[in-house]
Amino acid sequence: MSMKNNLKVMILVKMEMGLVMESFWGLMVALLQLFVSVFLSFLPPKTLPKPLPILGRAVSGCSNHNSVGETAARDTLEEVMAEALSKSGSNWSTVHAVCLGVSGVNHPTDQERILYWLREIFPSHVKLYVRNDAVAALASGTMGKLHGCVLIAGTGCISYGFAEDGREARASGAGPVLGDWGSGYGIAAKALTAVIRAHDGRGPQTMLTDKILKAIHLSSPEELIGWTYADPSWARIAALVPEVVSCAEACDQVATKILVDAVQDLALSVKAVVQRLSLCGEDGNGSFPVVMVGGVLEANRTWDIGEEVVKCIQDQFPGAHPIRPQVEPAVGAALLAWNFLMKESTENCHS
Repeated sequence: MSMKNNLKVMILVKMEMGLVMESFWGLMVALLQLFVSVFLSFLPPKTLPKPLPILGRAVSGCSNHNSVGETAARDTLEEVMAEALSKSGSNWSTVHAVCLGVSGVNHPTDQERILYWLREIFPSHVKLYVRNDAVAALASGTMGKLHGCVLIAGTGCISYGFAEDGREARASGAGPVLGDWGSGYGIAAKALTAVIRAHDGRGPQTMLTDKILKAIHLSSPEELIGWTYADPSWARIAALVPEVVSCAEACDQVATKILVDAVQDLALSVKAVVQRLSLCGEDGNGSFPVVMVGGVLEANRTWDIGEEVVKCIQDQFPGAHPIRPQVEPAVGAALLAWNFLMKESTENCHS
């Protein structure tokens, strides 16, 4: 593989609305449902350039095959990468490696499915890597090193970790039906349930009733049933989390319990990964990073869910070092692609 005097990388990053792909001299960032890193040409730099100039941008819809189906997901992925390549003045033949961190990749069969798509899109010389999107999020906090644990809590939630020897483990991330209760969806769903229970006499009265009804422009709890099932999308429900936090900040006991339970669930998912990988060492005091990603964990409210999760984790594992990434998960995806490619190149040179 020939070396060139420049580096171009493309990455897709999660965001609430649509896929955005930005091509940088050094890094390319894009947003929603998956992360993609594409190295077009490379020479290992000592440091990446700052700031990262944008070469091109492409916008698309959801590409999670579990949500939109395989055909739509594949078409979306191909179209958005083609547009970004075109805007950056590149084409498929200039690509050396592609790394995808994809939501919904939970099994080797998921990886192979997406790799099959990529093999039909890119020339045979292109190196292809596919991982769960949580791996890219972890790398955004560790700057590409696969060690430690990441906790993602947005609409859904997942904890994912790597030991120094390469072993990996995950907890949660199975979706709302199977109980991601610390997620934004889980918090908001419990709040909606609390409103219904308060209305029909099965539960205590709560500020959540007035707060949520006002937020979604309804006049009575009876209307909640129709509102919920008219469009039961996870993100639509999860958008009610700020109302739950506001009620907890106002000392509503029902809302407070919902958040306390969420903190326990999120911390438990991290603890499960830490214990399975022995990240804390034999004495339980070993140091390891915990990368915190997602809107639920953002430290911008008096009732700080993320801070409470950290306290809960450190009660058991004092060596846990929380990291709030200073770069997009997309940058983590690019660093992963770079590391995978460089490792493979080094191994080939020594073989």
